[in-house]
Amino acid sequence: MNANKASSAVELVSLTKRYDDGEPAVDQISLRIEPGSYCCLLGPSGCGKSTTLRMVAGHEFATSGDVLLDHRNITWLPAAERGTAMMFQSFALFPHLSALDNVAFSLKMKGASKTERHHKAKDLLERVAMGHLAHRKPGELSGGQQQRVALARALITQPRVLLLDEPLSALDPFLRIQMRAELRAWQKELGLTFIHVTHSQEEAMALADLMVVMNQGRIEQAGTPHEVYNRPASEFVARFMGGHNVVHTNGQKFAVRNDHMRMSPGGTSDGLPARVTDIEYQGIYVLVGLRAQDEMGDQEVSVMVPEAQWAEAPVALGEHVSLGWTPAMAHGL
Repeated sequence: MNANKASSAVELVSLTKRYDDGEPAVDQISLRIEPGSYCCLLGPSGCGKSTTLRMVAGHEFATSGDVLLDHRNITWLPAAERGTAMMFQSFALFPHLSALDNVAFSLKMKGASKTERHHKAKDLLERVAMGHLAHRKPGELSGGQQQRVALARALITQPRVLLLDEPLSALDPFLRIQMRAELRAWQKELGLTFIHVTHSQEEAMALADLMVVMNQGRIEQAGTPHEVYNRPASEFVARFMGGHNVVHTNGQKFAVRNDHMRMSPGGTSDGLPARVTDIEYQGIYVLVGLRAQDEMGDQEVSVMVPEAQWAEAPVALGEHVSLGWTPAMAHGL
C-alpha cells in the first residue's frame, strides 16, 4: 500500500483543552506528524497525551486551536467523518460476537450487506493472521489474538490515520515485546500514519519515528528517539527518559547518560563526591545508585558499570567514590 495515498499528515495548531475547573489539560500545543510515520505521545499520567489523542479522534472537542488532516480542518467534525480510527487500550470487543462479526460491525452500522461486510472482514482477519479463528468469540482468544482482531476492526473503515490508546498495556511483558514488533511491521506494510499513546519510554523508543514527550499539557520535546534520548531538551525530559543524571557544576546544568559516567574509589579533588546507596545486578551490567554532592546539594544519580569492569573493581554499599565523565558526553540543559 502506497504511504502517500494511504496516509495523511496530521497537524495540531495551538490545540487547547480546558475542563470545568479552567485548568488546561492540553495547553496550546502545535505539532506536525508526517504522513506514513509512527508517532508516539509519551509522558506521565495526567500530562495530556490521551486527551490530545481523543481530540484528534473526535471523542473530545478542543476548547481552542485546530486539528488538520492534510490541510483539511477536522476540529469540529464527528469522529466517523474524520478519516481516523481508534484502537482502544481494552480492545473493546463485543463479547457475544465472533471475531468476524466484531470486525464487520462498523460496516453493518453503515448498512452494508452481510456478504459484503463478511468478505471485507475475512480479508482483514487473514491480513493479521487471524482468519483461522474468525468464528471464535473474544473470550476464546488470547490477549495478542484479541489485539489483532481489534486492529482489523479499526482498519475496516479504511482510515488514513490509526490512533492507538496504550494498546499494549494490558499484555504481559513477553507478549508486549512481541506485539510491538508486529505493530511496527503492520504500520510499515499498511503505510498508515500511526499515533500511539504510551507511558513507556522503552515502547516509544522501539516504535516511534517521532517521539513527543509531554508534561503538564505541553510538549517538552519532539524528535526522533535518538535525538530525544541523547539530547534531552530539558531536565524533565532527561529525568523522565531514564538513563540520565542531571548534575550542576561550574554554574551550569548538564545531563549525562549513566553509561557515560565513571566511578573511582575514594574521594578525589577533581571528581564529584558520592556515596553508594544501591547496587542492582542486571546481567550484562551493574546499576549503581549513589547520592552525589554537586553545586545544588544532594542529587540521586546512577552509574551503569559493565559486568566485566564490575568484576575487576566492585564497590560496596556505603562506600565513598568520585564520579567523573568526559566533557563531550555532557549535554547542556
